Amino acid sequence: MTWVITRLCRDCVDMSCVDVCPVDCIYEYTGKDRETFPNQLFIDPEECIDCSVCEPECPWEAIFQDEAVPDVFQDDTELNARIVDVKDDFRVPETVELDKPGPEEIEANKQKWGLDA
Repeated sequence: MTWVITRLCRDCVDMSCVDVCPVDCIYEYTGKDRETFPNQLFIDPEECIDCSVCEPECPWEAIFQDEAVPDVFQDDTELNARIVDVKDDFRVPETVELDKPGPEEIEANKQKWGLDA
C-alpha cells in the first residue's frame, strides 16, 4: 500500500508533508512537461513505506491511502506512480512555510476539483 497526493494539492503545494516524511518519498517536479506533471507534490509509490504521517499534515486534505482515493481523483494515483519512470525530473523539495488555509478555502478547493465534502 502507498499514499497518493491528489490534485487538491495543485497550485497549493504546502510542504508540511515533506517535513514529516521519514523516507523522503515526497517529490516536486522540476521538468518542463507541466501538462503531464502539474504544480503539485507527488509520492513515489516504490519508496513510500505506508507510515501515514504525511496525511494529517496536509492542510489541503489532499493525501489519501491508495485504496481510499475518491473516484473523482483515481487518475491521480496513476499520475503519482508515473514519477518512477522519469525520476530524474523530480527532487525532494526544500520546504517553505506557507500560511495554512482556512476551512472555507479548503472547502472551495474541494468543490473546484469536484469532490463533494
